[in-house]
Amino acid sequence: MTKPNANSSFVPAVSPGARKALRTLYWVLWFVVVPLVCACGLGWLLSPRGANHDESVGWVASWVREQPVPFGIVVFTVVEMALWSVRYLLPLSAFGLGAVSDDIPRAMRPAFDRARGLLEEIEFTLERHRAAIARDLNTADRDALDGAIQRLGQAINTRPVSSESLHDASDHAEKLASKVLKRWRKSEFRETAESIAGALIVAVLLRMFVVEAFKIPSGSMIPTLQVGDHIFVNKFSYGAAIPFTHSRLAAQMPPRRGDVIVFAFPEHPDQDFIKRVVAIPGDRLEARGGHPIINGWEVPSCLAGSYSYAEGPDAATHEGDLYVEYLENQAFLTFYDRQNLLSENQGPYFVKPGEVWVMGDNRNNSHDSRMWWGGQGGGVPFDNIKGRALFVWLSVADSVDWSRVFAPVMGTLPAKGPFADLPPAMAAVRAGVERCIQRRPPVDQTTPPSPSQSVGFL
Repeated sequence: MTKPNANSSFVPAVSPGARKALRTLYWVLWFVVVPLVCACGLGWLLSPRGANHDESVGWVASWVREQPVPFGIVVFTVVEMALWSVRYLLPLSAFGLGAVSDDIPRAMRPAFDRARGLLEEIEFTLERHRAAIARDLNTADRDALDGAIQRLGQAINTRPVSSESLHDASDHAEKLASKVLKRWRKSEFRETAESIAGALIVAVLLRMFVVEAFKIPSGSMIPTLQVGDHIFVNKFSYGAAIPFTHSRLAAQMPPRRGDVIVFAFPEHPDQDFIKRVVAIPGDRLEARGGHPIINGWEVPSCLAGSYSYAEGPDAATHEGDLYVEYLENQAFLTFYDRQNLLSENQGPYFVKPGEVWVMGDNRNNSHDSRMWWGGQGGGVPFDNIKGRALFVWLSVADSVDWSRVFAPVMGTLPAKGPFADLPPAMAAVRAGVERCIQRRPPVDQTTPPSPSQSVGFL
């Protein structure tokens, strides 16, 4: 058996299954995990809680705090570019990029790829600007460039590849191209700037049309959302918004009852609120002690147990009852504060066309549709809705709460519901929550009647 040359790119003999696993590990580790860790880590270091900042970087910290997703996309992209430039030198590259011919030593492969890329770039530039180059480039420079291209091509295609010839041909072609094709070639700085600008444009477009990050500043959605949670919001779920208008492409309105939505607060549209939809156009909404009643039908609920929370280390502790409520195809947690009881009936309120009414899951501590417009109540116009909440991607109060990462926001139908993995703070009510989920009524018993089927005022 012939032994591989000591300088050759040699892939150790492993089984096909192991090779596939190592190839997957290479790509996931270097082009997913490492860039993601760098993006999240740098964002954390630049955030106000991650470090003490002086005035010189205060604006950076502010931008990172306000726009974590665009910042993360840019950092992710830059790290990806850096890793891609040294991809053949990374551990496991032999598996991730496939076996390399023995006549191209492993140490030469990055230089070989750069030479091949340079040749392709020069040929592309000549083809793209053929007329201008023929008009403006003198014969001597063109002949010299043709000679450099031929020399570089021979160095690439000759076997075995000579390291010295390859480097000499590449350096000569690069210097000559930089001199005679300068006006038509993109500089390295321009290439990098365009890549970063492209990442920024993608980030802005994603933020405008697809997904946006929001931070939860208050406890109105406790226990579903905690103070300091960072969530992603799907802005495409109700139709793509047309910039600078109040219209959507393929609009899907109204939201379903039970959806958690982010919207511009109707009284102060410059503020973003997040609440849960409880009533849609045509519904009659009432509340008894904070429990919603839709078209004369009380939303089913199940007492899971007692729960307490504080919004900060020096804040007062709120004690109350934790319920699982069932609304259409959603099952979600709600909290009723015993120290701020709402015993009186609220409503009836009538939901107008083109709007929905919302309530916070912290029913007795939420500034929602029941309290707006001086206590008269009000809905959220469709035009104010920005999107539907997806999940918690980061939770930072005094420190990072890893138990909250990927916590669901929307309720679902599975037998165990979305609460199979409750955070440690809710360990005492785990059994009660699971019991309530197991007793979940069928969907036809969790769907409000239509207004025409209403049983009248309660």
